[in-house]
Amino acid sequence: MQNYFSIALIITSIALIASIILQSKGVGLGGLTGGANTGGVYTQRRGIEKILFWITIGLSVLFFILTILTVMFGA
Repeated sequence: MQNYFSIALIITSIALIASIILQSKGVGLGGLTGGANTGGVYTQRRGIEKILFWITIGLSVLFFILTILTVMFGA
């Protein structure tokens, strides 16, 4: 059972990393590491940005739940 949780945790973590990287549109590698400041203008999320935002939240909740389950059933 723990193997299934571990595999699901790895897949979820890779998907979470990908969704976070996809959210930083128009930002170079310097911006991903915090090197470039593109300004503080707030824009509302629309279309695919909004869907990607909610997918990232869902993946982070799933990651948290899978982590708790892996610890509970691993011990």
